[in-house]
Amino acid sequence: MKKRSKILTAGMVFTAVLLMSATAFAAGGEEALSVAKAYAAAITIGLAAAAGAIGMALAITKAVEGIARQPEAEDKIRTTLMLGLVFIETAIIYALVIAILIVFVL
Repeated sequence: MKKRSKILTAGMVFTAVLLMSATAFAAGGEEALSVAKAYAAAITIGLAAAAGAIGMALAITKAVEGIARQPEAEDKIRTTLMLGLVFIETAIIYALVIAILIVFVL
């Protein structure tokens, strides 16, 4: 399973680089730069959102399994789960900030 995800990620990155370079050659000058920025921002937020969703799903799955095994530890598991989900969501928000910076500042 891990090998497939690595291959899929490598394929996505290769496709993104290929699209950006093809666009840069097809258009010219300032238009190429703005299109490359758009692609870079889209890839940044897309990968962060996908990775965050997978991470959140795994965390929730493990928390539910833990609560099913030890119902008396439900409060501690829930607290730790919420803290972990907040950290994952924060990473996604940072990726959104970086995507906005790519589009408007760089």
